[in-house]
Amino acid sequence: MADGDIISLIRSLGGAASAERVRAAETIFELGSKLALRSVESWLKFPSLATHFVRGSSGGAELTVGIAVNPATFDRLRSANGSPRLADVPPDQDAREFELEFSGGVRLDVLTTTRPGGGGAIDRYLLKFGEGIQQIEVLVSDIDRATELLGGQFAVRPIYPATRAGADGTRVNFFLVPAPDNKKVLIELVQAK
Repeated sequence: MADGDIISLIRSLGGAASAERVRAAETIFELGSKLALRSVESWLKFPSLATHFVRGSSGGAELTVGIAVNPATFDRLRSANGSPRLADVPPDQDAREFELEFSGGVRLDVLTTTRPGGGGAIDRYLLKFGEGIQQIEVLVSDIDRATELLGGQFAVRPIYPATRAGADGTRVNFFLVPAPDNKKVLIELVQAK
């Protein structure tokens, strides 16, 4: 999902003016949220699955939009936004990451590869699509049960055969699901530690 608008927004996320960064974050979050919600709206309507989605301040599922950027962009965005703490990413995952939070429940994860050209997931995304919205994280209370229900009720299979360790002690799994315009969106279910 990397196009000129997203690239421009990512640049603005590293702008000097706070208002410019906030507007960019809000727009990126809105674009990612709309894409995710269109793709998973049926999940949210299935009562036994919906109970596992953590609700955000607006009452909907709590989402975080993940953007993949090149290492130089990552460093620039981190610096422009006050050098937020780097997430503790498991060593087997080719990623550096930090989170940005803004008012109104706007959350972004900024991700980059640790080994450009090394073939990790973020590296492959950047090579194929360039900088852009790479994933949408959905917070759940029980990832194993949510994964089981997705497979049984919706025939949606996770990318990894079992839940795995994520950043900062979370448990995660990923689902590539249909999105509008014959595209796909990567949904990451995240269970906090």
